[in-house]
Amino acid sequence: MLRGYALVAIMVDHMPDGVLRGFTLARFAVFDAAELFVLLSGFLVGLVWISVEAKQGRRAAQLRFLKRAIQVWFALVLGGVLVALLSRGLFEIGFDHTAIWSQYSRWIIENPLGYVGTLGLMWLQPNLLDVLALYVVVLAFTPITLPLMLRFPFAFAAGSVLVWYFAIPLNEMLPNHRADGGMLFNPFGWQLLFYTGVAMGAFREQIMPVLRRNSRAFAVVALIGLIGMALLTQLWRMGPQGAELLASIKELIGPIDKWSLDWVRYVGILISAWLVAIPFAPAFAWLAETRLGRALGVIGRGGLVTFVTCVMLSVIGDALMSLPDGAGTGYRLSVDIWTIGALWLAGILADRYRSRGKPKPAAPLPGPPTAAH
Repeated sequence: MLRGYALVAIMVDHMPDGVLRGFTLARFAVFDAAELFVLLSGFLVGLVWISVEAKQGRRAAQLRFLKRAIQVWFALVLGGVLVALLSRGLFEIGFDHTAIWSQYSRWIIENPLGYVGTLGLMWLQPNLLDVLALYVVVLAFTPITLPLMLRFPFAFAAGSVLVWYFAIPLNEMLPNHRADGGMLFNPFGWQLLFYTGVAMGAFREQIMPVLRRNSRAFAVVALIGLIGMALLTQLWRMGPQGAELLASIKELIGPIDKWSLDWVRYVGILISAWLVAIPFAPAFAWLAETRLGRALGVIGRGGLVTFVTCVMLSVIGDALMSLPDGAGTGYRLSVDIWTIGALWLAGILADRYRSRGKPKPAAPLPGPPTAAH
């Protein structure tokens, strides 16, 4: 459900004229769906690695995630081509849009091989798909980094923090099409959040009993911190005095930089994860069983299919709202709802395709009722 919500939020947040984008994480928290997506991705990597290594050995786990990195890379390239062609088609029929850079629509026609080549080399990462480029990088190093983390967890954590501290100059050395150099989602910064998620999944049985001893105190501190950070996001909306106060606070805490993952956003997603996992767990478990929760779960299970689909629907939704005379609230809300419905349908189709050919569970044999019945 949470991964499905992250994909819906990523889609809605990138439709500039959307109505629902005013009610997502980005509106009320210092972080947004990108942090949620990366943390959950790392958590799942940790869970799966431990399971695969225990059953099939370390080499099988290494090969599995190397293969996954290749799959994500292919999705990045294919998604970049599809989005560019979609953008070109929308411009041809008179639908303007700003969710992605218009240059992609020209390059795919004027120099298709060059465009695909730059995607494949990751010299170019189309916006909206750039988080996949980050995912390719961290997954590609997983066969090397995960064994090190499992063997030397504290030394690995210290090294990850050190790399994060020097993330900006390190990223500038990466060849890229951006004038500033490096990838938009700085992999040297975001690796800290990814490996934090991996550690949550891999070491949960060792970590949670220790943390639960003070779970109530942690919950109070986390809730106070979350409220404070939520207020911080609203200061710029409170006029000149609020903007001045925000500037003063930033002088103390430093810049809030999404692309290199500043410490405020990092702490914000971690304390939110604690609240969801412990004090609010019953509420989220209930929500996951509602119709809305199950629908989001379908989207979340769609994986790369629903991710690429959410990017394309962002572009389509943006184009449908970009009317010459403006669009009313009701119309814009209907486009939001339509795109979410289309993403849910994509999740259903992906789920059916993935389960195609799998044997169905055998029906229980008839017999006398038991105590369990």
